[in-house]
Amino acid sequence: MVYSVGEMAKQLGVTPSTLRYYDKEGLLPFVSRTKGGIRQFKDSDYEWLQVIECLKKTGMQLKDIKQFILMAMDGDDTIDQRLELIIKQQQYVRQQIADMQQTLDTLDFKRWYYETAREAGSTSVPRNMSLEEIPEKYRETRKRLRKE
Repeated sequence: MVYSVGEMAKQLGVTPSTLRYYDKEGLLPFVSRTKGGIRQFKDSDYEWLQVIECLKKTGMQLKDIKQFILMAMDGDDTIDQRLELIIKQQQYVRQQIADMQQTLDTLDFKRWYYETAREAGSTSVPRNMSLEEIPEKYRETRKRLRKE
């Protein structure tokens, strides 16, 4: 089946202008066109587009996504380079997740801190608690925040 830019964009959950931009940036060399230059997306293009969206969500730059697509189109001679690129991006995403987990831990601690302060009527209560008085799940975060 053949899809228009609008139809494919709807399937992917992106705007048609996003697909047009990807094409302009050279990310869609696999997309065919009519004699009049109109893009024609096939079912097989959907997987490519999902990979592009995935890589974009990881924070990969468009120039690197383009390189990945071109390597994939070159075939099996580029397997090692593509694998290296994917491993590098996995490491980057894992670091982002770790950073976000630390951010969430801080927010969890601060929520506990202010809920405890509200109950006590003062922030001096949680602020002056010894490490042993703080719930265990928040101790490491407090240590990190206070550099104890």
